[in-house]
Amino acid sequence: MTTTPNTTTFDQLREARTALDTPLFAGLPGDISVSFEFFPPRTDPLMEQLWEVVTTLAPLRPSFVSVTYGAGGSTRDRTHGTVSRIIKEARLPAAAHLTCVDATKAEIREVAEGYWEAGVRHIVALRGDMGAPGVPFTPHPDGYANAADLVAGLKQIAPFEISVAAYPECHPDSPSAQADIDNLKRKLDAGASRAISQFFFEPETFFRFRDKLAAAGITAPVLPGILPVSNVAQTRKFAAACGAQIPAWMDGLFEGLDHHPASRQLVAATVCAEFCRRLYAGGVRDFHFYTLNRAELSYAICHLLGLRPAPASLEKAA
Repeated sequence: MTTTPNTTTFDQLREARTALDTPLFAGLPGDISVSFEFFPPRTDPLMEQLWEVVTTLAPLRPSFVSVTYGAGGSTRDRTHGTVSRIIKEARLPAAAHLTCVDATKAEIREVAEGYWEAGVRHIVALRGDMGAPGVPFTPHPDGYANAADLVAGLKQIAPFEISVAAYPECHPDSPSAQADIDNLKRKLDAGASRAISQFFFEPETFFRFRDKLAAAGITAPVLPGILPVSNVAQTRKFAAACGAQIPAWMDGLFEGLDHHPASRQLVAATVCAEFCRRLYAGGVRDFHFYTLNRAELSYAICHLLGLRPAPASLEKAA
Protein backbone atom coordinates (compact mmCIF):
# COMPACT_ATOMS: atom_id res chain seq x y z
CA MET A 1 0.00 0.00 0.00
CA THR A 2 1.35 3.39 -1.00
CA THR A 3 1.02 6.27 1.42
CA THR A 4 1.32 9.94 0.65
CA PRO A 5 3.86 11.67 2.87
CA ASN A 6 2.52 14.45 5.06
CA THR A 7 4.14 17.58 3.63
CA THR A 8 2.09 20.13 5.56
CA THR A 9 4.45 22.83 6.77
CA PHE A 10 4.40 24.53 10.14
CA ASP A 11 3.23 27.79 8.55
CA GLN A 12 0.37 25.94 6.85
CA LEU A 13 -0.66 24.36 10.14
CA ARG A 14 -0.60 27.73 11.84
CA GLU A 15 -2.67 29.29 9.07
CA ALA A 16 -5.20 26.45 9.30
CA ARG A 17 -5.53 26.99 13.04
CA THR A 18 -6.10 30.71 12.43
CA ALA A 19 -8.99 29.85 10.12
CA LEU A 20 -10.73 27.97 12.95
CA ASP A 21 -9.85 30.19 15.90
CA THR A 22 -12.52 32.01 17.88
CA PRO A 23 -12.80 35.62 16.65
CA LEU A 24 -10.24 37.72 18.51
CA PHE A 25 -12.73 40.16 20.02
CA ALA A 26 -15.72 37.88 20.58
CA GLY A 27 -17.26 37.94 24.03
CA LEU A 28 -14.79 40.23 25.78
CA PRO A 29 -16.40 41.44 29.02
CA GLY A 30 -14.92 44.93 29.00
CA ASP A 31 -13.06 44.30 32.26
CA ILE A 32 -10.32 46.77 31.44
CA SER A 33 -9.25 50.12 32.85
CA VAL A 34 -7.96 52.83 30.53
CA SER A 35 -6.20 56.15 30.80
CA PHE A 36 -5.40 58.72 28.13
CA GLU A 37 -2.58 61.19 27.53
CA PHE A 38 -3.06 64.58 25.87
CA PHE A 39 -0.74 67.46 25.08
CA PRO A 40 -1.68 71.11 25.73
CA PRO A 41 -2.87 72.86 22.54
CA ARG A 42 -1.03 75.93 21.25
CA THR A 43 -4.10 77.89 20.14
CA ASP A 44 -7.73 78.38 21.12
CA PRO A 45 -9.07 76.53 18.03
CA LEU A 46 -6.80 73.58 18.86
CA MET A 47 -8.04 73.72 22.44
CA GLU A 48 -11.59 73.31 21.20
CA GLN A 49 -10.50 70.36 19.06
CA LEU A 50 -8.92 68.78 22.13
CA TRP A 51 -12.09 69.41 24.07
CA GLU A 52 -14.03 67.37 21.52
CA VAL A 53 -11.52 64.56 22.08
CA VAL A 54 -11.93 64.82 25.86
CA THR A 55 -15.72 64.74 25.67
CA THR A 56 -15.61 61.77 23.27
CA LEU A 57 -13.37 59.72 25.55
CA ALA A 58 -14.84 60.80 28.91
CA PRO A 59 -17.81 58.34 28.78
CA LEU A 60 -15.29 55.48 28.78
CA ARG A 61 -14.66 56.40 32.44
CA PRO A 62 -10.84 56.62 32.30
CA SER A 63 -9.08 56.02 35.60
CA PHE A 64 -7.22 59.24 34.84
CA VAL A 65 -6.08 61.42 31.96
CA SER A 66 -2.71 63.14 31.81
CA VAL A 67 -1.45 66.33 30.17
CA THR A 68 2.15 66.64 29.04
CA TYR A 69 4.64 69.37 29.96
CA GLY A 70 6.98 70.89 27.36
CA ALA A 71 10.76 70.86 27.63
CA GLY A 72 11.99 73.49 30.05
CA GLY A 73 8.44 74.22 31.18
CA SER A 74 7.62 75.66 27.75
CA THR A 75 3.95 74.69 28.08
CA ARG A 76 3.64 75.41 31.80
CA ASP A 77 0.64 77.74 31.61
CA ARG A 78 -1.12 75.74 28.90
CA THR A 79 -0.61 72.49 30.82
CA HIS A 80 -2.03 74.10 33.96
CA GLY A 81 -5.00 75.54 32.09
CA THR A 82 -5.78 72.28 30.29
CA VAL A 83 -5.61 70.18 33.44
CA SER A 84 -7.73 72.67 35.38
CA ARG A 85 -10.42 72.68 32.70
CA ILE A 86 -10.52 68.88 32.51
CA ILE A 87 -11.00 68.66 36.28
CA LYS A 88 -13.63 71.40 36.50
CA GLU A 89 -15.64 70.86 33.33
CA ALA A 90 -15.14 67.23 32.31
CA ARG A 91 -14.93 66.14 35.97
CA LEU A 92 -12.22 63.62 35.16
CA PRO A 93 -9.25 62.79 37.41
CA ALA A 94 -6.41 64.59 35.65
CA ALA A 95 -2.67 64.22 36.11
CA ALA A 96 -0.21 66.95 35.19
CA HIS A 97 3.23 66.11 33.87
CA LEU A 98 6.20 67.78 35.54
CA THR A 99 9.89 67.55 34.59
CA CYS A 100 13.26 68.51 36.03
CA VAL A 101 14.47 70.35 32.92
CA ASP A 102 15.69 73.94 33.36
CA ALA A 103 13.85 74.40 36.65
CA THR A 104 14.99 75.12 40.18
CA LYS A 105 13.48 73.33 43.14
CA ALA A 106 11.76 76.59 44.08
CA GLU A 107 10.18 76.88 40.62
CA ILE A 108 8.97 73.29 40.76
CA ARG A 109 7.50 73.91 44.20
CA GLU A 110 5.62 76.92 42.81
CA VAL A 111 4.23 74.86 39.93
CA ALA A 112 3.31 71.91 42.17
CA GLU A 113 1.57 74.16 44.71
CA GLY A 114 -0.37 75.78 41.87
CA TYR A 115 -1.49 72.36 40.67
CA TRP A 116 -2.60 71.38 44.16
CA GLU A 117 -4.62 74.58 44.52
CA ALA A 118 -6.27 73.85 41.14
CA GLY A 119 -7.41 70.44 42.40
CA VAL A 120 -4.68 68.34 40.79
CA ARG A 121 -3.87 65.36 43.01
CA HIS A 122 -1.86 63.28 40.54
CA ILE A 123 1.46 64.17 38.91
CA VAL A 124 3.44 62.29 36.27
CA ALA A 125 7.01 63.01 37.41
CA LEU A 126 9.68 62.77 34.70
CA ARG A 127 13.31 63.70 34.35
CA GLY A 128 12.52 65.13 30.93
CA ASP A 129 14.64 65.85 27.86
CA MET A 130 16.45 69.05 26.96
CA GLY A 131 14.27 69.68 23.91
CA ALA A 132 16.94 69.38 21.20
CA PRO A 133 17.68 65.94 19.70
CA GLY A 134 20.85 64.38 21.04
CA VAL A 135 21.52 66.98 23.71
CA PRO A 136 22.31 65.19 26.99
CA PHE A 137 20.26 65.99 30.05
CA THR A 138 21.94 68.50 32.33
CA PRO A 139 20.38 69.12 35.76
CA HIS A 140 19.79 72.69 36.81
CA PRO A 141 22.36 73.65 39.48
CA ASP A 142 19.52 74.41 41.89
CA GLY A 143 17.15 71.75 40.60
CA TYR A 144 16.50 68.05 40.88
CA ALA A 145 19.12 65.73 39.41
CA ASN A 146 16.69 63.03 38.27
CA ALA A 147 13.13 61.75 38.44
CA ALA A 148 13.66 59.87 41.73
CA ASP A 149 14.75 63.11 43.41
CA LEU A 150 11.79 64.91 41.84
CA VAL A 151 9.38 62.30 43.24
CA ALA A 152 10.86 62.66 46.73
CA GLY A 153 10.65 66.46 46.48
CA LEU A 154 7.02 66.41 45.35
CA LYS A 155 6.08 64.15 48.25
CA GLN A 156 7.45 66.80 50.61
CA ILE A 157 5.29 69.49 48.97
CA ALA A 158 1.92 67.70 49.08
CA PRO A 159 0.55 64.13 49.26
CA PHE A 160 0.37 63.76 45.48
CA GLU A 161 -0.30 60.47 43.79
CA ILE A 162 2.71 60.10 41.50
CA SER A 163 3.28 58.13 38.31
CA VAL A 164 6.70 57.71 36.70
CA ALA A 165 8.07 56.39 33.41
CA ALA A 166 9.23 52.84 32.67
CA TYR A 167 11.10 51.57 29.62
CA PRO A 168 10.43 48.05 28.31
CA GLU A 169 13.19 48.77 25.80
CA CYS A 170 16.34 50.40 27.10
CA HIS A 171 16.22 54.19 27.45
CA PRO A 172 18.79 55.81 25.11
CA ASP A 173 20.58 57.43 28.08
CA SER A 174 20.75 54.23 30.12
CA PRO A 175 23.90 52.07 30.14
CA SER A 176 21.85 48.86 30.34
CA ALA A 177 18.38 47.38 30.75
CA GLN A 178 19.26 46.48 34.34
CA ALA A 179 20.22 50.09 35.05
CA ASP A 180 16.78 51.11 33.76
CA ILE A 181 15.11 48.70 36.18
CA ASP A 182 17.29 49.91 39.07
CA ASN A 183 16.30 53.49 38.25
CA LEU A 184 12.62 52.57 38.16
CA LYS A 185 12.97 50.95 41.58
CA ARG A 186 14.53 54.16 42.95
CA LYS A 187 11.58 56.18 41.66
CA LEU A 188 9.06 53.82 43.23
CA ASP A 189 10.99 53.71 46.50
CA ALA A 190 10.96 57.53 46.53
CA GLY A 191 7.17 57.51 46.64
CA ALA A 192 5.73 56.85 43.16
CA SER A 193 2.72 54.54 43.16
CA ARG A 194 2.78 53.32 39.55
CA ALA A 195 4.74 53.48 36.33
CA ILE A 196 3.57 54.14 32.79
CA SER A 197 5.64 52.45 30.13
CA GLN A 198 7.06 54.04 27.04
CA PHE A 199 5.27 52.79 23.94
CA PHE A 200 6.37 49.54 22.29
CA PHE A 201 5.01 47.42 19.46
CA GLU A 202 5.52 43.76 20.36
CA PRO A 203 3.54 42.19 23.25
CA GLU A 204 6.49 39.96 24.06
CA THR A 205 8.51 43.08 24.84
CA PHE A 206 6.16 43.94 27.68
CA PHE A 207 5.80 40.37 28.95
CA ARG A 208 9.58 39.94 29.21
CA PHE A 209 9.87 43.34 30.91
CA ARG A 210 7.14 42.35 33.37
CA ASP A 211 9.06 39.19 34.24
CA LYS A 212 12.25 41.19 34.84
CA LEU A 213 10.40 43.58 37.15
CA ALA A 214 8.98 40.68 39.15
CA ALA A 215 12.46 39.17 39.44
CA ALA A 216 13.70 42.53 40.75
CA GLY A 217 10.99 42.57 43.43
CA ILE A 218 9.00 45.40 41.80
CA THR A 219 5.29 44.90 42.52
CA ALA A 220 3.88 48.35 41.71
CA PRO A 221 1.51 48.52 38.72
CA VAL A 222 3.15 49.23 35.37
CA LEU A 223 0.68 50.39 32.72
CA PRO A 224 1.64 49.55 29.13
CA GLY A 225 1.82 52.69 27.00
CA ILE A 226 -0.12 52.24 23.76
CA LEU A 227 0.60 54.43 20.73
CA PRO A 228 -1.89 53.81 17.89
CA VAL A 229 0.18 54.44 14.76
CA SER A 230 -1.35 56.41 11.91
CA ASN A 231 1.64 58.55 10.93
CA VAL A 232 4.61 56.22 10.47
CA ALA A 233 7.16 58.97 9.82
CA GLN A 234 6.15 60.74 13.02
CA THR A 235 6.26 57.46 14.93
CA ARG A 236 9.80 56.79 13.68
CA LYS A 237 10.89 60.13 15.16
CA PHE A 238 9.23 59.33 18.49
CA ALA A 239 10.79 55.86 18.52
CA ALA A 240 14.28 57.15 17.76
CA ALA A 241 14.05 59.58 20.67
CA CYS A 242 13.01 56.99 23.24
CA GLY A 243 14.70 53.79 22.07
CA ALA A 244 11.58 51.95 20.92
CA GLN A 245 11.87 49.49 18.03
CA ILE A 246 9.42 49.50 15.11
CA PRO A 247 9.17 45.93 13.74
CA ALA A 248 9.76 45.50 10.01
CA TRP A 249 6.38 43.85 9.51
CA MET A 250 4.67 47.02 10.78
CA ASP A 251 6.58 49.21 8.35
CA GLY A 252 5.42 46.91 5.57
CA LEU A 253 1.75 47.20 6.50
CA PHE A 254 1.80 50.99 6.12
CA GLU A 255 3.83 51.01 2.91
CA GLY A 256 2.00 52.71 0.05
CA LEU A 257 -0.63 54.37 2.25
CA ASP A 258 0.91 57.85 2.47
CA HIS A 259 -1.83 59.32 0.26
CA HIS A 260 -4.66 57.17 1.62
CA PRO A 261 -5.42 58.57 5.08
CA ALA A 262 -8.69 56.69 5.59
CA SER A 263 -7.09 53.36 4.72
CA ARG A 264 -4.10 54.21 6.91
CA GLN A 265 -6.47 54.86 9.80
CA LEU A 266 -8.16 51.48 9.31
CA VAL A 267 -4.83 49.67 9.18
CA ALA A 268 -3.68 51.53 12.31
CA ALA A 269 -6.80 50.50 14.22
CA THR A 270 -6.45 46.87 13.11
CA VAL A 271 -2.78 46.62 14.06
CA CYS A 272 -3.18 48.31 17.44
CA ALA A 273 -6.36 46.44 18.34
CA GLU A 274 -4.71 43.06 17.74
CA PHE A 275 -1.67 44.22 19.71
CA CYS A 276 -3.87 45.18 22.68
CA ARG A 277 -5.83 41.93 22.40
CA ARG A 278 -2.58 39.97 22.71
CA LEU A 279 -1.64 42.02 25.76
CA TYR A 280 -5.09 41.23 27.18
CA ALA A 281 -4.52 37.53 26.56
CA GLY A 282 -1.31 37.90 28.57
CA GLY A 283 -3.19 39.24 31.58
CA VAL A 284 -3.04 42.99 30.97
CA ARG A 285 -6.15 44.82 32.13
CA ASP A 286 -4.86 48.42 32.35
CA PHE A 287 -4.02 50.33 29.18
CA HIS A 288 -2.58 53.85 28.83
CA PHE A 289 -3.18 55.42 25.41
CA TYR A 290 -0.95 58.11 23.92
CA THR A 291 -3.77 59.76 21.97
CA LEU A 292 -1.84 62.57 20.21
CA ASN A 293 -5.02 64.55 20.84
CA ARG A 294 -7.15 62.30 18.64
CA ALA A 295 -10.04 60.20 19.87
CA GLU A 296 -11.04 57.82 17.07
CA LEU A 297 -8.31 55.18 17.24
CA SER A 298 -8.23 54.94 21.02
CA TYR A 299 -12.03 54.86 21.23
CA ALA A 300 -12.29 52.13 18.57
CA ILE A 301 -9.69 49.95 20.28
CA CYS A 302 -11.37 50.31 23.66
CA HIS A 303 -14.67 49.34 22.02
CA LEU A 304 -13.12 46.22 20.48
CA LEU A 305 -11.75 45.28 23.90
CA GLY A 306 -15.31 45.32 25.23
CA LEU A 307 -15.35 48.71 26.96
CA ARG A 308 -18.60 50.62 26.56
CA PRO A 309 -19.59 54.18 27.51
CA ALA A 310 -21.20 54.79 30.85
CA PRO A 311 -24.99 55.22 30.79
CA ALA A 312 -25.99 58.88 30.70
CA SER A 313 -27.31 58.73 34.27
CA LEU A 314 -23.94 57.54 35.54
CA GLU A 315 -22.09 60.21 33.54
CA LYS A 316 -24.15 62.94 35.20
CA ALA A 317 -23.57 61.45 38.64
CA ALA A 318 -19.80 61.13 38.14
